[in-house]
Amino acid sequence: MKEQVILLVEDDPADEALTMHALEENHIGNEVVVARDGAEALDYLFGRAEYAGRDIQDMPQVVLLDLKLPKVDGLEVLRQIRSDKRTSILPVVILTTSDEEDDIVRGYQLGANSFVRKPIDFDAFVNVVKQLGLYWLVINKCPPSGCAK
Repeated sequence: MKEQVILLVEDDPADEALTMHALEENHIGNEVVVARDGAEALDYLFGRAEYAGRDIQDMPQVVLLDLKLPKVDGLEVLRQIRSDKRTSILPVVILTTSDEEDDIVRGYQLGANSFVRKPIDFDAFVNVVKQLGLYWLVINKCPPSGCAK
């Protein structure tokens, strides 16, 4: 069985480093693929551009999606994920600094599985990542065909 991959979509190098450190701190050793803008995330998921030839049957176990991204914003990434039958049930967790009610509502309207505000405090952030990892990589069960089709 292949290792469960996490797709981290994050443009801020400091937040990327913090997330990677929090994963390590919590002994979450899954491969993490980092996309630094929305277009790169979509290219990875759909096997385009630099990811051409990637086996798109191997989808990540979960996508951790920031909202404020260059090129293609997080809500548009989510819309495209949900509109394609291959990724329509792929678990997507919005992990963002935004606490705007419109972002929360729109995220859920577009099919986000969860909306998590990034805590500013390091210890709180590490705990949030621990809970996300535990739930999405251990507790959550995907359908027999996988979390993506």
